[in-house]
Amino acid sequence: MIRRLACALLMLAAATAAATAAHWRPPAGMTFSIILSVSPATVNTSAQVVDLDLFETRYSTIAALKRQGKRVVCYLSAGSWENWRPDRNRFPKSVIGKNYDGWPGEKWVDIRAESVKNIMKARMDLCKLKGFDGVDADNVNGYQQDTGFRIRRADSVAFLRFLAAEAHKRGLAFGLKNTTELARDVLPLMDFAVTEDCFGQGWCAQSRNFIAANKPVFAIEYTDNHISFPAFCQQARNLGLSPIYKKRNLDTWEKRCPP
Repeated sequence: MIRRLACALLMLAAATAAATAAHWRPPAGMTFSIILSVSPATVNTSAQVVDLDLFETRYSTIAALKRQGKRVVCYLSAGSWENWRPDRNRFPKSVIGKNYDGWPGEKWVDIRAESVKNIMKARMDLCKLKGFDGVDADNVNGYQQDTGFRIRRADSVAFLRFLAAEAHKRGLAFGLKNTTELARDVLPLMDFAVTEDCFGQGWCAQSRNFIAANKPVFAIEYTDNHISFPAFCQQARNLGLSPIYKKRNLDTWEKRCPP
């Protein structure tokens, strides 16, 4: 009996390791683009990795990008409720919190709730079904916000670990969005990072641990910050980041740093 149990445990460990090994692991330095405010039938970019909205992106768009040899990442909000999403009615009222400042129709959610976790599992199922390669899960810093819930740092760390594990089960890479102060707690489970405004706000260097682990940092800088674009490109080269310059509405316009 003991020998049989040991064999079963070994088989389970091997199966788990195989499943974990199967997900995409992008190397540092891959080029990146992101389009969220529109759902283009055709995406024209030289980027190797393209970040697109989970719900609004057509199957055919994803398939076309993959035929070009590109990797495609699905954007979803993991920490907020959005009143325009098709699964908005799946969120119980008890998990919907305060308004997300600056974004009409969006509210924080209680990431500790099982119902929220189940919705995120369903979203990742759709991500996998559509043919995406990875997950860009936004708004995972609820512990720093006035959400209406008593979310602690440990809750955000646990939520990120849950999300990464669920992504990996589905063969999807998982990225840390902006919350680099949590990186030391979750870095082994992260496959890439996505940052916004790190150059304009002066915290790009906080992502060096990703580059040291050969994991890309997709650094988005926005035109409304009126930064020096050459200086942004120089810092990205110095740190090994994958930079992209975009309008805040994240339409199809992009400006790339020279190689």
